[in-house]
Amino acid sequence: MTPLYLDCNATTPVDPLVVDTMMPWFHDQFGNPHSVNHTFGTDAAAAVEEARRSIARLVGADAREIIFTSGATESNNLAIKGAARFERRMRGRRNRVVTVASEHKCVLESVKALAAEGFATDVLPVGTDGMVDTERLRRALGDDVILVSVMAANNEIGTLQPLAEIGAMTRACGALFHCDAAQAAGRIPLDVDAANIDLMSLSGHKVYGPKGIGVLYVRRRPRARIEPLFSGGGQERTLRSGTVPAPLAIGFGKAADLAAAHDQEKEAGRLNTFAHALVEGLPGISLNGPPIGKRLPGNLNLAIEGVDAGDLISRVPELAFSTGSACTSAVVEPSYVLRAIGLTPEQAASSVRLGIGRFTTSDDIDFAIDRLAQAINRCRREA
Repeated sequence: MTPLYLDCNATTPVDPLVVDTMMPWFHDQFGNPHSVNHTFGTDAAAAVEEARRSIARLVGADAREIIFTSGATESNNLAIKGAARFERRMRGRRNRVVTVASEHKCVLESVKALAAEGFATDVLPVGTDGMVDTERLRRALGDDVILVSVMAANNEIGTLQPLAEIGAMTRACGALFHCDAAQAAGRIPLDVDAANIDLMSLSGHKVYGPKGIGVLYVRRRPRARIEPLFSGGGQERTLRSGTVPAPLAIGFGKAADLAAAHDQEKEAGRLNTFAHALVEGLPGISLNGPPIGKRLPGNLNLAIEGVDAGDLISRVPELAFSTGSACTSAVVEPSYVLRAIGLTPEQAASSVRLGIGRFTTSDDIDFAIDRLAQAINRCRREA
């Protein structure tokens, strides 16, 4: 039996309409979108540009501000390293990068890499709900700051950061505001202008699109200046060389259109109803991070008293869920995000993440509650 999928923060299933949209671009319309001398290329280029417009609309951007990448990890690296290195090479007036302890691993590792290059870095703590202390952030800002990187929604505990407030104070000090919005896109409203976001990372496979494609939004006015990570043919406004994979870009565009067409408020209500049912239906659990209704819709991170998370997962093969971020799943240690919000190693080791999504049904939730409750009780009896 195929397990019931409850790990939508790791990846989402590709929407069948996205698959249908992509398929012709793998065979009959296989042209390189950068080949401008024949219709195979120009047709692919036109479809890629339409996808670029669709993704831009999802976040309130201009299509010229959307740069295709391989995913949010590359986009985060390009934004953070590119902004810092451009500042050092071209101006040299600022030398500090600020981020938050609960950010995605690729953000923290990018900041760590800049520290090794001689940049000053600040990694600010978070509260028990995963929120950055905006007053502490304000005190950290000064005329030496190049960039502030704060994600829109945490991938493990669903914390929604106050983007507009962060963007306003970052803009006031003359720094760039980078936001990893991979988890948030399509689930909560995003507007790069309203939040004064200069650089934003998105990923296709988090929004029911294909893996292997992402974008970096790069503001044009006032212009966000970054340096490319690698050399090549100068595609994507010279910021990201390499052939754009037309089928994946077109699929991402279709996924963005579908997300924009969804009633986000209604869908959030449906997902929150399911989340409440799971929390209320499972014995002896507590919620890590913000309360339901104030966290990313569909995200649950649960501490299950008296249970080892890995043991629990192994006992429920009919459900697909995880202990935390898929990007750090090879690391056998307690989640650094859960440690950052104050959990003990024992509490972190007893925590699991459930990700509910577009295709989850009420029957699925009933099934999950039944199987999880049985497995939790077995674990406790045998402990």
